[in-house]
Amino acid sequence: MSPPDAAQLARDLAQRGVVGVAVSYADNSGIARVKTVPVARLEHAARAGIGMSPVFDVFMFDDAITASPSSTGPVGDLRLFPDLERLVVLAAQPGWAWAPLHRRAQDGRPHPVCQRAFARRMVDRLAARGLQAQMGFEAEWTLDARSGAEFQPATSGPAYGMDRLIEVSDYCRDLLAALAAQDVEVEQLHPEYAPGQFELSLGPTGPVAAADRLLLVHHTVRAATLRAGLRASFAPAMVVGGVGNGSHLHTSLWRERHNLMTDGAGPHGLDAEGEAFIAGVLDGLPALLAVGAPSVASYLRLIPQRWAGPYRGWGRENRETALRLVAGTPSANAEVKSLDGAANPYLLVGAVLALGLDGLARGLRLPPEITVDPATVAPEELAAAGAARLPQTLGEALRCFRASEPLAEAMGPALFGTIIAVREAEIAHFDGASEEEIVTATRFRY
Repeated sequence: MSPPDAAQLARDLAQRGVVGVAVSYADNSGIARVKTVPVARLEHAARAGIGMSPVFDVFMFDDAITASPSSTGPVGDLRLFPDLERLVVLAAQPGWAWAPLHRRAQDGRPHPVCQRAFARRMVDRLAARGLQAQMGFEAEWTLDARSGAEFQPATSGPAYGMDRLIEVSDYCRDLLAALAAQDVEVEQLHPEYAPGQFELSLGPTGPVAAADRLLLVHHTVRAATLRAGLRASFAPAMVVGGVGNGSHLHTSLWRERHNLMTDGAGPHGLDAEGEAFIAGVLDGLPALLAVGAPSVASYLRLIPQRWAGPYRGWGRENRETALRLVAGTPSANAEVKSLDGAANPYLLVGAVLALGLDGLARGLRLPPEITVDPATVAPEELAAAGAARLPQTLGEALRCFRASEPLAEAMGPALFGTIIAVREAEIAHFDGASEEEIVTATRFRY
């Protein structure tokens, strides 16, 4: 298939009333950064790119700037190239279109810290084995009725309650309509457990497309929420001691048209390759948290008996283990539950693929299944089953990340080192802070 003609696409967009195109990506702290061009400049942007400083790779959650061995500070420039195949007209932002992007150096080479390029490399590595992955996110967010630093739930209805949906039914209708107009496959939308909390389950697609889709969903939720006079937050913790916002990732592994998580001889029908892939992810979960639970606030969410997946272990339909196996159907998959909305989705899908590939290379097998709530099992019994609590601070997760050979090799030194630098800076930023101070500082940054 030939790439879209940028000039013709620009004319079509103009006829549809689009005046500007936003191109965005998530940085290493999980914050979406953006550049825009008038629709008349889309052809030029597609050909020559849009300038942006590489310093954004070392931006922190609060826009402070740290440094890494590969960062150049104020020196240098990148080119942002919109992916026109993924461009969509934004239904909740009249007059605007959006596209994800490729980041390249001025000489045209891929930027070594481009997270989307990392995800693409991992897809290619999987394809070299004759395998494909399908991925889909569950995105949780909280509706706030105020504009200040404090949190005021925008709904009063009960968890999972119809009353809560009725309170904001016009908003939910408009959100679903906007997502449908943007060709985003939504499997379900429902009120969640925490006050003012909702969840969207997104349909499965390729890994890079799944990350693109989640970024677009975040933008659309924010736009639709603002149009309703409310505010949305994907932060991992909204109140101290409360249930936070997760961003669960479902993954299935395929060879040709066969799901390797069904009809196999392994646990609950897993094929040997499907089991090895999942086992690799499970083995690397402590390190994965530095990518998938990347905020100091993330660890205020990972509390036992909150269905946040704070235990390194797996189980069929076990919502307290970090890896929940959804088995017995043609769409069987593995869900990683210990992830949240502060994560960069491209880093996340790429890291999951890298760990799964490591499991395939080593021929790993799953440890014994956890069939009960892990919080009710003595630590020594969990250890005997190959399970344990996951890191309980970002510092612990970062130590595991530093030691992860599969992630270091897959990411390359520039991306790997930059992630470490950003995490170290944010840990230092919150050194000595109370839980309330951490929540207040991060509540409306994600």
